Amino acid sequence: MLVKYNVGDVVKTRKPHPCGGDEWEIMRTGVDFRIRCNKCGRVLMLPRPKFEKSVKKIIHSNNA
Repeated sequence: MLVKYNVGDVVKTRKPHPCGGDEWEIMRTGVDFRIRCNKCGRVLMLPRPKFEKSVKKIIHSNNA
């Protein structure tokens, strides 16, 4: 199943961040993903396979 992720989407991850938040905003897509924690503001860069494996669902899609 191919899921399209867009900049501005908010996703829920399988495991929470150490701050307790599990909602992330996508800031960059491509080979690597840049995501920002909605609770503490921490920014991470993840390779696409690791990002796709960690996402549980899309909470808010910026695609209208």
